[in-house]
Amino acid sequence: MPKEDFKREIEKELTGKETEPWESIYFKVYQSQMPVIEKSDRNGSSNAGSDRSRGYCLEMICADFLAGANLDQGDSEMLLFSMTRFFGVSA
Repeated sequence: MPKEDFKREIEKELTGKETEPWESIYFKVYQSQMPVIEKSDRNGSSNAGSDRSRGYCLEMICADFLAGANLDQGDSEMLLFSMTRFFGVSA
């Protein structure tokens, strides 16, 4: 069994929750960008529910952007994907 699968199985046994693979990302932002990022994060948290992680809020912000950016090109798949993730339903 691969190491990551083993870690997930241990976490599942200890917490009783199924987890999906994850990855940490790091990037530099300028101080002048922080107000916009923090406001977006707060808005994402209030829309998605305050118990959601910052990673989930970032995913929703990105999905919202992609869905809106692709609407004029007729790509309804991205809109459906972002809506199902946001509302927690399966398509």
